Amino acid sequence: MNTIATPVGAAAPAAAKPQSVWKVGAATMAGTAIEGFDFLAYGTAAALVFNKLFFPNFDPVTGTLAAFGTFASGMLARPIGGIVFGHYGDRLGRKAMLTLSLLMMGICTVLIGVLPTYESIGLWAAVLLVLLRIGQGLSFGGELGGAMLMAVEHAPPRWRSLVGSMPQMGAPIGVLLSSGAFALVTQLPEDAFLHWGWRLPFLASALLIAVGIFIRTRIDESPEFEAVKAHRKTAALPAREVVLAHWRPLLLTIGGKLAEVTLIYTILVFSISYAVTRLGFSRGDALHALVLGSSLMVLTIPLFGWLADRVGARRLYVFGGVLLALMALPLFQAIGSGSLTAYTVAMVVALALNYPLMFAPQSNLYAAQFPAELRYSGISIGIQMAAALGGGLAPIIAATLVAKYGSIVPVGAYVAVLGAVAALSAWKMRPAANEG
Repeated sequence: MNTIATPVGAAAPAAAKPQSVWKVGAATMAGTAIEGFDFLAYGTAAALVFNKLFFPNFDPVTGTLAAFGTFASGMLARPIGGIVFGHYGDRLGRKAMLTLSLLMMGICTVLIGVLPTYESIGLWAAVLLVLLRIGQGLSFGGELGGAMLMAVEHAPPRWRSLVGSMPQMGAPIGVLLSSGAFALVTQLPEDAFLHWGWRLPFLASALLIAVGIFIRTRIDESPEFEAVKAHRKTAALPAREVVLAHWRPLLLTIGGKLAEVTLIYTILVFSISYAVTRLGFSRGDALHALVLGSSLMVLTIPLFGWLADRVGARRLYVFGGVLLALMALPLFQAIGSGSLTAYTVAMVVALALNYPLMFAPQSNLYAAQFPAELRYSGISIGIQMAAALGGGLAPIIAATLVAKYGSIVPVGAYVAVLGAVAALSAWKMRPAANEG
C-alpha cells in the first residue's frame, strides 16, 4: 500500500485557523475529561466499594483482588476498542468515532450507577459489572488516540506539543471531578455511602456526557484526514498494515507508554486502597492527596507541552523516563512510610512532575511514528496495548507484591524498571516533526 508519509501538520486542503485550533483543543480536552471521570470513578469505586458490594463472600484481600480484576477487564478490552475505533477512524474520520466513543462510555457508566448488588441478584451482579466495565474499556480504547490526533493534526508546527497536550489535560480534570465527587459522597455515613452514595458520581456523568457531545459535534474533521480522503489513500485494513509494515514504531509506542500508564493507575487505583486498608488513612485524606496532585497536574501538563515545543518532544520524554527510573523507589518508600505528609508529597510529585513529563509530549511524539492514513490505528493500538499490559495489571501486580513482601517498596522497583524501558523506547523513536 502506498502511504502518505508527510509529517503531522503538513499542508492539507484547508489550513486550520488559529482560533479553530484552540476550539478543537478545548473539545478534545472536554471529551477526555468526561471519559477520564467515568473511567476513574470506576477505579475509585473498585478500591473503596466493589469488594464489599459485588464480591462479599471473599476474604478482604481476595475481594480487593477480584474488584481490581474487574478494573483490569476494562483495561484488557481497550486494545480491542483501539483496533475497532482505529479502523473506522482511519477509514471514516476522527470526529464520528470520538462522538461514538463518548456516548458509549456514558451509557456504560450510568448503568453501573443503577446496577443491583450481590445482595439483590447474586453472582449476576458481578457478571454485569464486568460486562459494563468491558464496555467502558472498548469505548476508551478509541477515545484517547482520536483526541490526540484531532488536536495535533489541527495544530500549526510551533504549537504542536502544546495543543497536543490539551486532550491530555482532560485526564487530571477527570480525576478532579471524580475524586471531588467521591470526596463529597464519602462524607456520608458508612451505611448511606455503601447503600446509595457511591452511585451518585456515576449517575451525575449523564450531564457531562450531554455537554461533551454538544461540544464535539461543533468541531471540524481533521485536515490531515481530509487530505487522506482527497488522495484516496485510506487503508482497507489499517490494523493489519500497522502490525505488518510499522511493527517497530508500534513496539516503541508500547514500550514508551508502559511506565506512564503503570505509574498513573498504581497511584490512582492501588495507592488509595493501600492508604486506607494498610496505612489506616481515612478515605478523605487519601483522596485529598489525589486532588492536590491532580490540581497541579492541570498546570504542569500544558507547561511541559510548551516546553516540548521548545526542547523537543522526544528529548523531554527521554528525560521523563530517566527521572522516573531514579525517583520511583524513593516515591514509593514515602507512600508506604505511614506518614500522611510523606504520602501526600509523594502523590503530588508523582502526579504533577513524573507523570506529565511523559504524558504531555505524547500526542506529538506518537503521531510522528505513523503515516496519516494509519495514525488512528497505530496510536490507539500502541497506547491501549500498553494500557492493558501496564495499567490493567498494575493494581493486581502491586497488590501481589505487597502481599508477598509486606511492603510497597517492590512496587517502586517495578515502576523504576518500566521508567528505564520508556526512556530507551523514546530514544529509539523518530523525532517529532517540529523537533530539531
